[in-house]
Amino acid sequence: MHLNLAAQYLNTFMNNCYQLICAFLMMVCFGCAPNTEGNQTAPKSTTSPTEGIVDDYEDFGRATWQKPNLVISQFGDLTNKTIADIGAGTGFFSKRLSAKAARVIAIDIDERFIDILDSIRLSELPEEFQERLEPRIAKLDDPLLASYETDGVLIVNTFMYMSERTAYLEKVKNGIKPGGKLVIVDFKKRWTPIGPPAQIRLDMEEAISYIEEAGFKIARKDMDTLEYQYILVAERV
Repeated sequence: MHLNLAAQYLNTFMNNCYQLICAFLMMVCFGCAPNTEGNQTAPKSTTSPTEGIVDDYEDFGRATWQKPNLVISQFGDLTNKTIADIGAGTGFFSKRLSAKAARVIAIDIDERFIDILDSIRLSELPEEFQERLEPRIAKLDDPLLASYETDGVLIVNTFMYMSERTAYLEKVKNGIKPGGKLVIVDFKKRWTPIGPPAQIRLDMEEAISYIEEAGFKIARKDMDTLEYQYILVAERV
């Protein structure tokens, strides 16, 4: 009996420590690196501010479960369009968008990721795409988009971490042209092999309520296409 009780206390302590670490990471950056509730390798030690970050953020077979081309297709034809990728992180979506859109604003609140995005722009993108990608530092509560600057905004693995969601989306809306799209992808509120703890995730219907409060019209909600995540597509009216 005492051993079982001790095990329960230890499990609770470890879970609380894990949540505190996740909370700290949220404050550092919106971009969501896959976290673990199962067996995963420990984060790599680094000798520079950016060493290992790209691997940590894009590991775990992300291209398979995230289905980036399918997510990007929610915007339709991107010819001559400007898309903002909020919470761009290491550029997982931004560099793919750069092959399709005329201009991509890769937004993050962490200077480290801005440096990584600059490096990716010059080292990974074909020369004809390099000028399309614009890394941009923003504020925790403001994406710093100019009025009607974009044709669409993408927010992946990020919305759950925002505190003033309606107010933030109102600022996002101001940066989208009438008829433009907002695409939000986030983790389903249940346990999955990758992703943050289920208790900090945002239920899809709750996410929809914030989107509608900000003045968007829901065009599509999808709980089935992605195994671990839902997709929400909204229009700026």
